[in-house]
Parts: sequence; structure tokens; C-alpha cells
Amino acid sequence: MKFAYRFSNLLGAVYRHGNLNFSKDGNSVISPVGNRLSVFDLKNNKSETLPVSTTKNITCVGLTPDGSLAILVDEDGAAILVSLVTRAVLHHYHFHKPVNSVSFSPDGRKFVITKENVALMYYAPGKKREFNAFQLDKSYYGPYDETTCIDWTTDSKCFAVGSKDMSTWVFGAERWANLIYYSLGGHKDVVVGCFFEKDSLDLYTVSQDGTLCMWESDTEPEELKKGLRYKERKQKERQNARVTEDQEEEEEVVEEGEDGEMRGEVIKGSADAPQEEDGIKNVRYRQRSKQFFNKEGDFNKLTAAAFHKDTHILVTGFASGVFHLHELPEFNLIHSLSISDQRIAAIAMNCTGDWIGFGCSGLGQLLVWEWQSESYVFKQQGHFNNMAALAYSPDGQYVATGGDDGKVKVWNTNSGLCFVTFTEHTSSVTNVTFTSSGFVVVSASLDGTVRAFDLHRYRNFRTFTSPRPAQFSSLAVDGSGELVCAGAQDSFEIFLWSMQTGRLLEVLSGHEGPVSCLSFCPSRAVLASASWDRTVRLWDMLDSWHAKEVLRLTSDGMAVAYRPDGQELAVATLDGEISFWNSQTAAQMGSITGRHDLQMGRKDADKITAKQSSKGKSFTSLCYSADGESILAGGHSKFVCIYNIREQVLLKKFEISCNLSLDAMEEFLDRRKMTEFGSLSMVDEGAGDGDGVEVSLPGVRRGDMSSRHFKPEIRVSSLHFSPTGRSWAATSTEGLMIYSLDASLVFDPYDLDLDVTPASVRRQLKKCEWSLAILLAFRLNESALIREVLEALPHEQIPVVCSTLPDVYVEKLLAFVGTTLENSRHLQFYLTWAQSLLTIHGQKLKNRSGAILPTIQSLQKSIQRHHDDLSKLCDWNIYALRYAVALSNQRGLKRAAADELSEEEEGSEEEDDLMYEPLMTESDLLS
Repeated sequence: MKFAYRFSNLLGAVYRHGNLNFSKDGNSVISPVGNRLSVFDLKNNKSETLPVSTTKNITCVGLTPDGSLAILVDEDGAAILVSLVTRAVLHHYHFHKPVNSVSFSPDGRKFVITKENVALMYYAPGKKREFNAFQLDKSYYGPYDETTCIDWTTDSKCFAVGSKDMSTWVFGAERWANLIYYSLGGHKDVVVGCFFEKDSLDLYTVSQDGTLCMWESDTEPEELKKGLRYKERKQKERQNARVTEDQEEEEEVVEEGEDGEMRGEVIKGSADAPQEEDGIKNVRYRQRSKQFFNKEGDFNKLTAAAFHKDTHILVTGFASGVFHLHELPEFNLIHSLSISDQRIAAIAMNCTGDWIGFGCSGLGQLLVWEWQSESYVFKQQGHFNNMAALAYSPDGQYVATGGDDGKVKVWNTNSGLCFVTFTEHTSSVTNVTFTSSGFVVVSASLDGTVRAFDLHRYRNFRTFTSPRPAQFSSLAVDGSGELVCAGAQDSFEIFLWSMQTGRLLEVLSGHEGPVSCLSFCPSRAVLASASWDRTVRLWDMLDSWHAKEVLRLTSDGMAVAYRPDGQELAVATLDGEISFWNSQTAAQMGSITGRHDLQMGRKDADKITAKQSSKGKSFTSLCYSADGESILAGGHSKFVCIYNIREQVLLKKFEISCNLSLDAMEEFLDRRKMTEFGSLSMVDEGAGDGDGVEVSLPGVRRGDMSSRHFKPEIRVSSLHFSPTGRSWAATSTEGLMIYSLDASLVFDPYDLDLDVTPASVRRQLKKCEWSLAILLAFRLNESALIREVLEALPHEQIPVVCSTLPDVYVEKLLAFVGTTLENSRHLQFYLTWAQSLLTIHGQKLKNRSGAILPTIQSLQKSIQRHHDDLSKLCDWNIYALRYAVALSNQRGLKRAAADELSEEEEGSEEEDDLMYEPLMTESDLLS
């Protein structure tokens, strides 16, 4: 069970590069993150990363109109067809050249990709399982430079392609007699976007210099007429003798392309207009008008655009982080807003046109803006540089991360979203940790401060500093949350503060090298510190803070970690070994040589092979599993290793990333990149190529002429097991990778025989033999069957059944209740199970607290999440009821006052009647 971890989610990065897409219902935004694809559910406030990946970073994504399939294309032109329903890869294809854009037709029958100056139209994969899902239909030639954008007409009859040669080409998706191709000019810079009007051939084109051209067609889409077939047209041309033999050789029925595939019909455009057929007038365009956006210099170039055909809203993004909303064709400015000071790389609009998605690659930022209410629907930003550290909260609901950008972020593990960011640090964050309460995050930084953040009020309430400036590289907080320790990498000292007062209590001296890692013992007040001076020192926090023991290592200490019970200590050293020590006797109990398990790749700039460079590599992060039987180890490699401590063997290796856009991924250099001048990767092509991560000079916000790019190197900087034991996380160059147990793939039979079948389980249920039915269901270990048995049991019988269960099945049942409670709606039912099990078997469970601790923490996490959700709902209902009662009371008072007023008016009328009543009536006089 413990080795069936599967990739679960990717946090810490929400957008890197490429185009954004909305789902069919408009409630989810699909964003490429490196070589993976993340789906952010805006309605339920959750994120999910698909378990598929490309070879390199994704540059463009195309979605089918029904939202069931997606085409992902990476930097080299390698494409995969992914089912968004089953989350599986259906087909692989290679376009052999970088692809600039991909777009499906509105009817879903075809799709167009653009590479270099060519547009290729393919038949879209259908519901049948084709052997070749991508079948080429036509190739369109026309632009003289690279193509940039695509847009289809509403009826899928034509499509337009923008180009870097400042022209826009309109092509017919079929052989139309009056529209084969049409070229539009009018711009003085690169065309960023081209958009058709709804149910029309009218066109809008937007260029990088902030110019909008509106083109009007003299033909409606229904006026397009079918042209002659290719053979008929060739025969007619031969009869009229309008072509020469050279032209006939250029336009063969079938041509073989550069990639060796057989192409369909080839349509070549030229500057001259196509010849008109007999009695059919060609489609003509004229420029209706030209508009200009606000220009503020070269740094404010128009970088992205999107158009919603139903609402006629045009959204344009600029390099300065500003975006505009205009209503076309009147070009009325609705409003303008600045997102940040970074370039807007991608814009998308949902199906209703209410939400607008923005992607900023410089900050790794993803925003969804509702323009009618002028409010943010979604706003997330990851660490735009490397992640350095992570820590789980005690209940496993939150993960805190620190990065080289000086930010501390806290993520919700259930939703996968960041809900608070602390920016008080002015330099790289080296370590983060939670206190035992789970409501305080402590972080250490190279800026010389250790800061404590409150998760109730979201503020920095403590700042710890040293008497002399020091760069803190390690951090630890004791179990009570009172003592905060940080190790310095320049003064070789350990500083000890009080959380309550913020005062410096002691400076621990003794190390002769930088302190690389600190760890508190969970069971005793002992601090372990690993240093580059080849020692691990154990400091007694109760006896004058002196060094109690000194463990001598064979090499520099890189990481140290205590087992959850505090009886064992693991130390990773620079020579690639992991040694295990008894924390009571300070005796070494064993060691693991893991240097060869790292399998370090070869960097582009390395002069030696990967095998030679791996000799100097080591693990830089260690973490025990929840049960203490296994240990996770990671370092400067794409692999994370899990070892069995007792057997001292490698159990499994997890590959964190397969993204070849990162450095040190391949073991051998690519010979195709070797030239007579050296490797092509060593050649500096300038900052204009856009490869790698852009780094500007410090303090420069815009107009940096010395900006340059670097290729990030794959590495694992920190590891941590979840307190529940069902998942573990690693901070890497790709982001925060979370791996969870996949229980659906595991079958663990227990005490099976021929009589144990689902039919026999249901037979016992009919006989009301509840305990026996539960035992049989657990022997089969099928979750659906266990849930059926439990939910068939009357709730008043729960305490009786719990008292008759054997001890072996108590822990199994408690673990099942904890996992089921996360998603079940029967809260009171399963809480009754948990209460009965803990009440009746509490003393026996307490004796095995170390073994069942992950189960208890998983149960606590589920209960806490439901408590938070229900408390908000109950508070809202209480306030609503109070308001309704107050409103009814107010109406009652008004009604009572109105009744009193009416009674007073009636009384006054009676008095008036008496006043004006005669003393003797006519009848009295007669009598």
C-alpha cells in the first residue's frame, strides 16, 4: 500500500507559457504549467493537474468545441491528443517544427495548426478509434514569415491566419469558387490577433503596435459557392492554355512534404488575386476603418488579444500589464485596468463573455476578471522562481512553501489553491515550518530574519533577528511551539529565541562550518544540528543548552531528520550516504549508499559525463514516513528515492519530471547539437529567443537592455510526508509536486476462503448478522461493499457492533471511516461510528498510538474540514434567522402601532358622534 503513490497534483505554479482556454460550460479555465496541464474549477474553487505530460514545455493548447479532447503541443512540435474525460493520452504525433497556434473549427470536424509560414488543416479525431487520428487534409501557403494566430468563421467555412509579415490571409476550408485565398495588409507591425464577426466574413485584425483594422466583405457566408474539383479545374486550364508546363509541375495533386508524409491538396497564395470563374464574382474586402490604442512607448506593445463574437467585446493586453475592453465596431472603451507591471502573455474569454482569463508568464500569474461587476473571480500567482522549502500543517490540510522570490505561500491541499501570501522577507526564503498548533508559520531567510506569521489574522506578528547580521539557512521549532532555532551559514552559530517574548535566549556555538539542517526530537527536548564540519551535535534544551553528544560523520552533513517516535536519527552526508543513529546511545545502526540512485543528468555546460559528475552528488533532504519504516530522500536530481530502513534497500524511485526543457535531464548529450564550435546550447543567442527564464538586473522594472535568459536545472530542494501518511510532497524546479496513495489499484485480501463472497456478505446482512457481515466485507477489502454493509446497519446498533469487533478490525474500520468521511454526506452516521470506536476501544488504541497516528490524523483532518464548512453555513443560517426574526418583530410592532392608531381613531369618531348627537330625538317627542 505504501508504495502505490501516484502523481496527484501540482501546486506552486498556475501558469508558465502558452494560451489559455475555458471549458465548454465556462466554469473552468485550462492553463499550461510547464509540460503539464492544470484545470482550475472556478465554480467549486478547486484545481487539478492532469496525469499526462509532454516532452518539453507546452506552447499551445487546442480544445474541441465539446470540450472532451485537447491537443497539447510542446516547443519542438511534438503533440499529444488527451481525453479530458478519462485523463488519458489517446494519440502521439510530431509536426517536426515548432507550432505557433492550433484551433478547432466550430463544428469540430477539422483543426488547423500553423508552423513557420504554413497553415496545415487536419481532420479532427472522431468518435471512432482511428489508427491515425491526425489525417492531413490541405496545406495552405501564403504568408512570407511566421504565422501567429488563427480564427474560424462561425459556420466553419473559412479561417484567417495572421503573420509576422504584417499581413492576414483568409483561406477557404473547402474549395470555394469565389474564395480560395485573400490577403489583407494595412498594418505596420506583427499581427497579434484576427477575429471574424459572428455569421459574417467581416474581419478585425490587431497588430503589435496597437492598431485595429476593420475589414468589410461584400459577400455573406451563405453566398460562398462550391468550385470545380481539382481535376476539372486543371482540365479547364489546359483547354484555355492559361498555365505553362512549369506551373503544372509546381501544383501536383499530391506532394511529399519535408517530414516525409503524403500531403493532401496544396493551396498556394500569391500577391495576385485568384482568377474569377465564369459568372462568379470573387469575394472582395475593403478597409472600413482603422483605430489606434493608447501608445506609451516601445515597452507598451500589444501582446495578446481576444474577441467574443456574441457580445462584440474586444480585450487587448499590453506589455506594461494594462488591458483594455472595447466594444466593436464602435470602438467604445468600456474600461481599462492594470494587472501588474509584467507583460500579459495570454487572454481568453468564456462562452458567455462574462469572464476574461489573463496569463502573465513573467510572474507566473493567472487571473480571471468579471468585467461587468469589475471584480476578480480568480487570482493566483505561484513562486516565479525556484521553491526552496515546504512544510505540512499538523492536520495535513495546508502546505506552506517558501521560494527564492522571498515569498511565503500557504496552500490548501483539498482545493490546491493558495489562500494567503506573505511578502515581508526581502531575500530568499530557505526554510519554513508550522508550529504544533497549526496556526503559526515560521520562516527563515537569507535577509537575516526569522518571521512568524499568524494564520488567523494573516499578519507577521514576530520578527526574530540576531545581534550580528547573519544569513539563516536552517530552521526548527520545538513541539511546544515556544522555542525557535535558526542556523547561520556564515557565522556557524545557532540562534535560539522565545516565541512568546521574541527575545534571543541563547547563541549555540561549537560548529566549525555552516549549519545545514536543524531538527527537534519529537519525544524529548533535544535539538540535532548537522553541519559542514562533518559532525551532528545534539543539544539539550533542558540542561543549559549545551552539546550533549557529538556524532562524527564521514563527510559534510547535509540533512538530518528524526523518526516520528524520536528513537532514531537519519543523517545525509555529502558522499551520498544516509546513516542511521540511535538517539539515546549515539551509536550508528546502519547506513545506505544512495549516490548511484540519484542518477544525475548531464548539464549542457558540463565537460564530464553524468556518471562521473554523480560521484560528487548527495541527498539534500530527508523525511521519515508516518510509520517510521521508510525514508524519503531527494537532492540535485529528477528522482526521489524511498528506502526501507530495516532492510536498507531501495524500494522505489519516483521521477519528479520528464521535462527536457530543464537542464540536467538527459544522461548523454545530443550529438545533433554538437558543431565544430562546440555545443549549440552553449551559444548565446541573445534575449530575443525567449528560451528559458528571463532574469533582469536588480531594480530594473522596464526597458532592461541587458536582460538575459537561463535554463533552469532540475532539482528537489525539500521533501515532506503528510501527517496522515497518505501523501507526500516535494518542492522541485517544476513546482510543488504532491503524490498520493491510489487505493483503487491495491487489493489486500485478508483471511480469504471459498465461502467469502459478496453474495455471502449480503446473505448475512439479510439475517441481521451485522458483525459477521462487516468481517466478511473487510476480508474482501472492497470499498463499495464495505460502505454498503455499514450503511445498511441501523444506527442504534452501532455501539453494540463496535463492542463485538475483534481488535484487528477496529483499526481497519477506523481507517475506513476516516477516508469515507471526507466525501460522504452521512456525517452524523459516520461520526457515530468514529465516536463509538474511540470510546469503546480507546485504551487499546492508545497503546498503539504510534502505529495508528496517521489514521487518527486522517480522521481529524476530515472532521475539521466538515466542521469548517458547516460552521460557516450554520453561522450564515443563524444570522439569516436573526434577521428574519428581527424583521418580523419590526413588522409586528408596526402592525400593533397601526392597530392602536386605528383604535384611537375609532374612539375619537365615537366621541364626535356623541358630541353631535341631539338631546331628544323625534320619536321621544312623539311619545
